[in-house]
Amino acid sequence: MLQPTDLIIAFCICTLAATLQSAIGFGLALVAAPLLLLVEPSLVPGPLIFASLILTGLTAYRDRAHIDLNGLWTALFGRVLGSILAAFFLAFTSQVFFDLTFGSMVVLAALLSSTGIHLTPTRSATLIAGGASGLMGTISSIGGPPMALVYQNSEAEKIRGTLAGYFLLGAGISLFALWSVDRFGPEQALNGFALSPSMALGFWIGHTMHHRIPRAVIRPLIIGLSFSSGFIVIVKTLF
Repeated sequence: MLQPTDLIIAFCICTLAATLQSAIGFGLALVAAPLLLLVEPSLVPGPLIFASLILTGLTAYRDRAHIDLNGLWTALFGRVLGSILAAFFLAFTSQVFFDLTFGSMVVLAALLSSTGIHLTPTRSATLIAGGASGLMGTISSIGGPPMALVYQNSEAEKIRGTLAGYFLLGAGISLFALWSVDRFGPEQALNGFALSPSMALGFWIGHTMHHRIPRAVIRPLIIGLSFSSGFIVIVKTLF
């Protein structure tokens, strides 16, 4: 059971991260996951993925007219394959190795997000991105960067709508994979439910600030924060 102080800190972290994602379409798990792991390791990946259903559901509904359905279904097929691989990994790994892998994936996600690679959402690219996202997202809850790379040159509404739809349905796939290896159950769902209001609050704040936040400034800050947090997780685990 979460301690009140940990819950308050986690609530604030999730509200900030949800605000950023609602406003610019990027940053929820990349910001929240490594910080939550430092505050209370039991909050990732399952509870954070569960709580994110609120944010992704609201965002997908808001931008539903701009969802790339063909790309969505292709990516979700890849997500299933990636989540299966992640489930096998989680079934046989220790907590220390999990923390090291988690920290490494946070750093990798930050590097992917800052790369200048330019991709287009072809069927093969979307399938590969969906698989990589499923693997990373199920293990660490950070599955956004591979998909964001594929859609980064699309219109803003298409990016937000398609990624939100993908994250909404993909979260269900990842939660099922976590449940199958005893990494998600009633306790994790309860912790995720406790964080859910922060997602709704962050969505509302981000929606009202959508045109006021300079994406060019915020994006590097998100990447820098996540890179630093992932590095701290690795150092803390090793020493």
